[in-house]
Amino acid sequence: MARQVEIYDLLNFMRSADASDLHLAANSPPILRVDGVLRKTELPILLPEDVHSLIYDIMNDEQRRIYEEELELDFSVEIKAMGRYRVNVFNELYGDSAVFRSISEKTYSFNELGLPSVLKDLISHDKGLILVTGPTGSGKSTTLNTLINYINENMQKHIITIEDPVEFIHGSKRSLIRHREIGSNTKSFGRALRSALREDPDVIVVGEMRDLETTALAITAAETGHLVFGTLHTVNATKTLDRVIDQFPSTQQSQIRVMLSESIVGIISQVLMKKVGGGRVAAFEILIGTPAVANLIREAKTFQLPSILQTGSNIGMTTMEQSLVTLIKEKKINPSDAMDVVSNSTEFKKMLDK
Repeated sequence: MARQVEIYDLLNFMRSADASDLHLAANSPPILRVDGVLRKTELPILLPEDVHSLIYDIMNDEQRRIYEEELELDFSVEIKAMGRYRVNVFNELYGDSAVFRSISEKTYSFNELGLPSVLKDLISHDKGLILVTGPTGSGKSTTLNTLINYINENMQKHIITIEDPVEFIHGSKRSLIRHREIGSNTKSFGRALRSALREDPDVIVVGEMRDLETTALAITAAETGHLVFGTLHTVNATKTLDRVIDQFPSTQQSQIRVMLSESIVGIISQVLMKKVGGGRVAAFEILIGTPAVANLIREAKTFQLPSILQTGSNIGMTTMEQSLVTLIKEKKINPSDAMDVVSNSTEFKKMLDK
């Protein structure tokens, strides 16, 4: 059967619908994700050969070769007048499938994203580790790009980003920015991080701290005079620190706790919530690396961090629950939606009633 639609038509359709993601799968029409919700389109059902052709149209020869060997592939693509996309291609039971994630070309301000102003102080540090965390699709990349853009516009720094793949491309402003993509510009996060330490950077952005080697090198870089940004798929500060420490063998964990306690500048955990009237808005948990926080990390008492967060509002800390309450009182989100993401609904209801 002849294919009925071109990949460029689908990407245009995706943009016009203001969708964040486009899903292509055999025996299904194209599916969009809009405001966090999957929506089937009225377009014709795609046959396996249709999906195969659509996917192969967007890949170059090298990407096709890697995909055929590995059966899955991440890459980014930029299409003139249509924008930039992060693409994951994979093989499943009925053949080839793909997800296209639209990468916003817009740079957002702190106010537009609702980012707490205390983050401007955190990213002004000369060295240390800042982690941006949250589940998939929580807006981590957008937040991270806003922080990097702020540095780029206001400080004279040398910034190196290491990503898989490169998503948002920053043009150098007051800062000098270099982007490195895994596979295209470097073989691995580990090699790129080791190399970065010899490239006179002030700021290093690690797309994802996904393995022990990358995590260890990122912490070392933060300790040795660089401001390092990393991302993790964790839901709060406590789980983030535990995840980092648990990557290491038990014999090394005491040393890593000490290194983390000395290098952690802050942890930004976030979720995206449905916004009243349409769209989405982020709720944040902000942990700042104070001496009290450093002491709890060093002594393996991260379970006590929630109490520090609750009482640290005077210096800019906030719990996820406090952030959600603020959004509810500002009538930006519905209480019922907030209930779906809090860990203790009974305590949260008490907070709302105050």
